[in-house]
Amino acid sequence: MEEPMNNALKGKNAIVTGAGKKTGIGYAIAYKLASCGANVIIADLGHEGGEDNQVKTGTRNEMEEIVSELEQTFSVNALAISLDVTRPDSIAAMVEQVSGFCKHLHVLCNNAGASFGVPNTVQNYDEPAWMKTIDVNLHSVFRVTRALLPFMMEEGASIINTASRAGKVPALFNGAYAVAKAGVIMLSKVMALELAGNRIRVNAIEPGWVETPGSTFFLTPEELEHHARNTIPASRSRSTMARTHCTHSALRLITFCIGPSALVLPCMDADARRFRRDPSDRAVYSRG
Repeated sequence: MEEPMNNALKGKNAIVTGAGKKTGIGYAIAYKLASCGANVIIADLGHEGGEDNQVKTGTRNEMEEIVSELEQTFSVNALAISLDVTRPDSIAAMVEQVSGFCKHLHVLCNNAGASFGVPNTVQNYDEPAWMKTIDVNLHSVFRVTRALLPFMMEEGASIINTASRAGKVPALFNGAYAVAKAGVIMLSKVMALELAGNRIRVNAIEPGWVETPGSTFFLTPEELEHHARNTIPASRSRSTMARTHCTHSALRLITFCIGPSALVLPCMDADARRFRRDPSDRAVYSRG
């Protein structure tokens, strides 16, 4: 499958959850969408600087800086929304702000995610931490999508859910996250089946391990280096290369899924590691 990079997103409206910190995948997604000409809403917890920020989300000031950067760099409209994906009242407030920003959403990226209570085994896992991990990673996709669907029905849209390779091949001592991401993959298929008649495409992407504050806060330096060396074979010398490679592949895959060539595809739960750039600078995805 091949997708030339084009201006299909120019003037479209997109929202990305979990996009409030420049070191995260969500920010990279928002930046990529804006670079294609899309107006972008970034949604994240937006903690104030003095608050305990357990899941390493961006502060409100960081979110406003991202908005200014996107607007000034790409001449698009951008908006920062403080959002707790586990709270219905916060989601309702988000809907109000979205309605003031645009009448139609063309792209929804459900990217918010975090792990709690790790590393741990199922035997010793703290139950509230397990439930919170499931809530943030899986139930939030249902909540946010359901709330924003009225903005997508009239013209159709594309929904991208960030799953993970962990949803198919779980890592040790992070069971709740793996279970939640497996649920995201199946939920994406359910949504794709039910929303196809409304011209709404739904895909799940499965990034490999990517070095971000959210994925490394519980790792020792030795464990961090081990992950980097064993995740991306081409980047065994530096962990930063693992982050760059995985993020780049995920972004190209997202652009492909949103673009016109994906109109002929059923729902994919796509491994970002199989997405690459060919010599003519086209995005190529291999199912094999």
